Amino acid sequence: MSLKGKTVFITGGSRGIGKAIGLRLAKEGANIVIAAKTAEPHPKLPGTIYTAAKEMEAAGGKALPVVVDIRFEEMIQEAIDKTIDTFGGIDILINNASAINLTGTEVVSMKKYDLMHSVNTRGTFLTSKLCIPHLKKSENPHVLNLSPPLNMEKKWFANHVAYTMAKYGMSMCVLGMAAEFKDIGIAFNALWPRTTIATVAVKHLPGGEELMKMSRKPDIMADAAFYILQRNSKECTGNFFIDDEILLNEGFTEKDLESYAFSPGSPLMPDFFI
Repeated sequence: MSLKGKTVFITGGSRGIGKAIGLRLAKEGANIVIAAKTAEPHPKLPGTIYTAAKEMEAAGGKALPVVVDIRFEEMIQEAIDKTIDTFGGIDILINNASAINLTGTEVVSMKKYDLMHSVNTRGTFLTSKLCIPHLKKSENPHVLNLSPPLNMEKKWFANHVAYTMAKYGMSMCVLGMAAEFKDIGIAFNALWPRTTIATVAVKHLPGGEELMKMSRKPDIMADAAFYILQRNSKECTGNFFIDDEILLNEGFTEKDLESYAFSPGSPLMPDFFI
């Protein structure tokens, strides 16, 4: 199904994977709503909602940058209202915004704990809740959460239980909402990368330079999202997709996947939860 003229609401879409997805869909002529906090340039992380909007319009789409902190219901609602006023509806929601802190139970501060749960689990639930009335009016409505398969192995909890709980909350939204809204045809799916993804945020982690070399470019997630969002929402829902599996199912070869490597020839680092 064509994405031309479809309206896509992306949380945290000013950089990284969210921006890559926005650019990919803009190339198809979609309207992209960049709902993120970054109105002013960050000293270490380049890009704002406004620079991202210019890039998406240059790619062939229309863009609406809106300042949103998804911890606050009124900010999300204002952004949705602005989206409806500008584009007339919402066809796709990408729940991309996320907070991460990989420390153990005794070390993680409750401020960091609350941030992760407010953004990841609550923010995803709330943004979905507020977009659903508009998604119901779309011909092929999709919600795509950038969250992992619900793999309940102890090793994924042991070292950073607070983060895992918050991230799995996004995946539980997929599990529950896919069933809740199946009869009215809104698709809820998750997408997660097989490997770490080379973003500026990763680069600034301890050991980030080496990790970048073992990562794939955000384009692989963007291309995988593109194929998912073309599928029939009544038939494709409740799935926990992995980026390279989507592409291989679409006819890509293992050789094709090599083009996504940030540093061709380097070993790849599996992502969390895989």
